[in-house]
Amino acid sequence: MRIIIHSDLNNFFASVECLKKPWLKDVPMAVAGDSELRHGVILAKNIHAAAYGVKTAEPICAAKRKCPDLITVPPNHDDYIIISRKVRKIYEEYSNNIEAFGIDECWIDISDIAKDFETGQQIADEIRTKIYELIGITASCGVSFNKVFAKLGSDIKKPDATTVISDKNFKEIVWPLDADKLLFVGRSTNKSLSQMNIHTIGDIANTDERSLELIFGKHGKSLWQNANGLDHSPVKDVDLPSIVKSVSHSITLPRDIINDDDVRVVLLSLSEKVSGRLRRLDMVCSTVQIYVRDFELYSYERQQKLSLPNRTASAIFESAFDLFKANHTSGKPIRSLGVRATDLSYDSVQQLSISKIHDDLEKYERIEAVTDGIREKFGITALKRGVMLTSNVLDGFETKNE
Repeated sequence: MRIIIHSDLNNFFASVECLKKPWLKDVPMAVAGDSELRHGVILAKNIHAAAYGVKTAEPICAAKRKCPDLITVPPNHDDYIIISRKVRKIYEEYSNNIEAFGIDECWIDISDIAKDFETGQQIADEIRTKIYELIGITASCGVSFNKVFAKLGSDIKKPDATTVISDKNFKEIVWPLDADKLLFVGRSTNKSLSQMNIHTIGDIANTDERSLELIFGKHGKSLWQNANGLDHSPVKDVDLPSIVKSVSHSITLPRDIINDDDVRVVLLSLSEKVSGRLRRLDMVCSTVQIYVRDFELYSYERQQKLSLPNRTASAIFESAFDLFKANHTSGKPIRSLGVRATDLSYDSVQQLSISKIHDDLEKYERIEAVTDGIREKFGITALKRGVMLTSNVLDGFETKNE
């Protein structure tokens, strides 16, 4: 018998924002698009906003009609990835078989350490407690003998609860639920099921399998199997695919620049910002790309591979400056510059540092990590490289990031 946990972090985006600003816990709040734009939508909300009927994916203007005092904050996906990976570290204390299902959900196969569902519930409760005590957010868990019912269990009781769906009680718990509660029953499928007078998961389970297959193809067979607890899909050892495909910073300059010294200062500043963000995400890059736009508004991009994946500002800058020197042969004044890190991975510099060849990389990484801390505490201008004092090209200007 398999014992599988599905862990779902409650109101994840909103919970992370409340970690950063604890006063938001006590007021109706939501994570949303630009609150200045009427077409922005709600991405997540806390329990106080939910009490007013605020729903995910509805327009901000509609949400504020329900809750005039609703406070909206912009999403910060870097922070969500960082917290998601911290939670995964907790899961890894219990299993090597962990499968991400979005940034805030994971299946965890604990069959090797759980002898029965009672033990599974104890482990799920322990995981929830650790997530709250170590990170400060809550999770709901489902414990079952397959992935589909484990996922369903985590949805039944929210927030901060564990639900067990066993091979003995699943018909009593699962079958009375609406059909659209079953994994992979979307709006279109549910509408078709309703037209067949199929309204509950039990109705799906008790419908002739061949009839569902004739209507929905292979999907119909899967629906019947899932409703009857016959999901045998394994929990794959899969990490969350990064929603961050690249990290970049760019600037439109206050004046056109024409000499290498100014270019060097700008590219170094951009590289430091890219490097700092990669460190926050615990990511490294394998490719560096530059963007150049001249005073005639002609633009181009060029890229090259690094000798080995890393995230140090020095390596990113050297690559960016080499690209510039090799490609900007026209000598035309420059209006905009950008630096982008791509081919990202979660491999850490420490994992890469396996020989003396990488000693310099480790040294730069330690120095830059300390620099990050000082700047975070005292401001971005608290520490500057000496070369940046030789030019005023960046005075008073902030870069844009993606």
